[in-house]
Amino acid sequence: MQPVLVLYYSRNGSTKRLADAIAQGVSSLGAPVIVRTVKSISDAANDAASTVVPEVSLQELEQCSALALGSPTRFGNMAAPVKHFLDSTSSQWLKGALIDKPACVFTSSSSMHGGQESTLLSMMVPLIHHGMVICGLPYSEPALHNTTMGGSPYGVTHVAHHSLSAPEQLSEDEKALCIAQGKRLAMFAKKLADNA
Repeated sequence: MQPVLVLYYSRNGSTKRLADAIAQGVSSLGAPVIVRTVKSISDAANDAASTVVPEVSLQELEQCSALALGSPTRFGNMAAPVKHFLDSTSSQWLKGALIDKPACVFTSSSSMHGGQESTLLSMMVPLIHHGMVICGLPYSEPALHNTTMGGSPYGVTHVAHHSLSAPEQLSEDEKALCIAQGKRLAMFAKKLADNA
């Protein structure tokens, strides 16, 4: 089985925390996982992840067995670096390189009503065009019923409530949902690999 790719853009670290917890869920099932970031198209010095996590290559995208895609919320939409990266995947679309691979999406925002669900939906659209199979979170996950912070059946979310000193850590429910999402994504990737 090829690795599950957890791919994200994070400016202040909140989306990176989601990515790390999703990767933890993937690896808890024994599935290989790689965590990558997309290149910032603005001030790279302000990108919290650019010096720590390698940038993704199009080859890694093609070769992954599944994709978890994350972005901070920007006016109810994905951040420009994520959109820019997706716009660069025309050759993968033409080859059908991502058809039938499972995918999920995740996001963070600085307020409770910051457009999280519309951001998740905006990230799903290009993945559907690639022929990917969207993997959400079922309501059988108890944390979806308990959370007072982030969480959605469309994908995991985080409400950051950024301050100048430090963004909030993931709540216990948010972390539980990330791990559940990673496990679910890995489970689908393993089933597809076993039936190939």
